[in-house]
Amino acid sequence: MATTATRTFARAAFRSTPATSAFKTSSRNTSFSLPRQTFRQQSRRGYASEPAAKSSSTGLILGVGALAIAGGAGYYYYSQGNGSLLSGSASETTGVFVPKQEDYQKVYNEIAALLQEKDDYDDGSYGPVLVRLAWHASGTYDKETGTGGSNGATMRFAPEGDHGANAGLVAARDFLAPVKAKFPWITYSDLWILAGTCAIQEMQGPTIPYRPGRVDKDIAACTPDGRLPDASQGNKHLRGIFYRMGFNDQEIVALSGAHALGRCHADRSGFDGPWTFSPTVVTNEYYKLLLNEKWNWKKWNGPKQYEDKSTKTLMMLPTDMALVSDKAFKQWVDKYAKDEGLFFKDFAAVVTKLFELGVPFDETTQQTPITFKPTA
Repeated sequence: MATTATRTFARAAFRSTPATSAFKTSSRNTSFSLPRQTFRQQSRRGYASEPAAKSSSTGLILGVGALAIAGGAGYYYYSQGNGSLLSGSASETTGVFVPKQEDYQKVYNEIAALLQEKDDYDDGSYGPVLVRLAWHASGTYDKETGTGGSNGATMRFAPEGDHGANAGLVAARDFLAPVKAKFPWITYSDLWILAGTCAIQEMQGPTIPYRPGRVDKDIAACTPDGRLPDASQGNKHLRGIFYRMGFNDQEIVALSGAHALGRCHADRSGFDGPWTFSPTVVTNEYYKLLLNEKWNWKKWNGPKQYEDKSTKTLMMLPTDMALVSDKAFKQWVDKYAKDEGLFFKDFAAVVTKLFELGVPFDETTQQTPITFKPTA
């Protein structure tokens, strides 16, 4: 009951319309301070981050030795207190560590605690960039070649990590470095997806089923640039990118609802600003704003993007506007704007599908997903 009440309050508190929002201001620096404070006063859940470290501590660890993937998780050899990738924990003795559901829940809880502890990143939350990390790690999948996807964590390496679409994600990878150090048995691939799952749930989103079993790959598995969406394009481009992964029109629109979270940065993508007035809470406001707000081209020296007429503090990208100019897409925008429950159901399903792209679960014996318990 407490969790339900918390979620109900958060969505009600952050929901806004151009005419009535109590949270709108024209200043980027203060636009989100009141919602953040209000939310924290009423809810135990928090989201967090800190500025990215100057250098990433996530790198390839060589000489791992024998590793057998089984049961959707891993059997890992470890030595007491050696602090290596192969150790279970400092208190355990030498042997084979087999992570269980409760071990993954401990990782979830650690990430959630860090999200609550650290609040000096965008809009007071590291949650959106963790979702973006999991999204971009998964969205490189090509169903024809079977390459890419969340199995590999190849963004650790410069060819892929330096792709324009991945600019700024070193912040998310560095945020997770202490978690990887504390739980060295989990692969980067599983950790990134678990972090995205945690972030969605801790930001009042739907429950996302999680299956472990991903393995880390080396630099040779890096995918070519251009597999992720180009925000300056339109509907044809969107279909080309997402059909390649195996998604349909409905799923494209449902996945786009992740733009309820976070913001663009001029020094990363070139675009600038948040999509909604509540960028750290999962809602269906993205669809409502697409339909109900008046959007004009932003007059500035950056790439073409839209800004809301009412406050000029929100933005939409050309790929966002393609969802309302295309009739096949717009029917789903209409449905999700009217029914948040339907959006949550479809969003959970399509995010689960996205996060499992390229993972050979058929080679494991454990197929039952883990349902993580939120921390509040």
